[in-house]
Parts: sequence; structure tokens; C-alpha cells
Amino acid sequence: MCWVLFCDEEDKELGRQQAPGSCPYCGGKVLAMDVERKWSFCFLPISYKIKRKYLCSLCSRRLELYH
Repeated sequence: MCWVLFCDEEDKELGRQQAPGSCPYCGGKVLAMDVERKWSFCFLPISYKIKRKYLCSLCSRRLELYH
């Protein structure tokens, strides 16, 4: 039997900046946050992904972007 161990680390925040628009729930300002996620196999890094997440500065809800 072969065991495969993948470890997903916490998101590491790279930076924040104000994004255009307002929160549909409370009307607060929207922040764009760049985060880095690292995937490891048996403590050896495999890949890095950088994503942009959006959140409200007032109610702290995570917002989704629809095109």
C-alpha cells in the first residue's frame, strides 16, 4: 500500500489594495488581497499559486467576482 501525503499550507498575504466598487451587503469599500498558496509533497514544495481575493473592509465578507 502506498501512502501519498500532500500538505496545504495557510494562505500567505502578499499585499492589499483598494478595488473599485462597493460591497453589495453593507456598501463598504472593497479590498483586493493577493495571496500565495504553497502545495507540498512530504515537505518538498511542489507548486505555488498566487490568487487575488476580494473582501469588504466593513463587514469582512469574502466577495466573488462575476464576469
